[in-house]
Amino acid sequence: MTLPYLLLDIDGVLIPFPAVDGSTPPTHVRHTVLPTGRHPDDPVPIWLDPRQGRMLTDLLTSGLLTPVWCTSWRKDATTIIGPLLGLPDFPYLDLPRPQIATSRPDGYLWKRDHVDVWLADAPAVWIDDDFTSLDHEWAKERTTKGTATLLIQPDPHLGLQPEHLTEVTTWASQLPAAHATS
Repeated sequence: MTLPYLLLDIDGVLIPFPAVDGSTPPTHVRHTVLPTGRHPDDPVPIWLDPRQGRMLTDLLTSGLLTPVWCTSWRKDATTIIGPLLGLPDFPYLDLPRPQIATSRPDGYLWKRDHVDVWLADAPAVWIDDDFTSLDHEWAKERTTKGTATLLIQPDPHLGLQPEHLTEVTTWASQLPAAHATS
């Protein structure tokens, strides 16, 4: 049986959004990066918590999940963000670049339609800061139909916290496949 997927977003999850006063969590270290397509004179400042790399590596080496980046950073997740956190290389979902003014043009996270098709009937835990109640209903419906689906939604100003990964580990270890491979 295929391991459940861990779909991992970056903005608002690993890179917190600044507070109204422009501050970021004191646990995060500033980096200046140059995403694909960006002019060298226009780099992007980001803030990452080095502890997240260790926490995620522990989760990824548990053998409970198959990680996949699910972010508008696309390939840059594997070439920029992952290495800065010391994460092992893992694939990314090649999301489209929609011309939208909001992340929820249809009342739910724009990524969801693409994720739903890509996942098919595979179980998954998805960590993103931008879910709506419609996304939570989608996950509940998938689970009710027999495809375990968990959404984790960090506060976008704080990002991923240890308790989120504890919840992911508990969820994944309770799935039937986890017991078959243990």
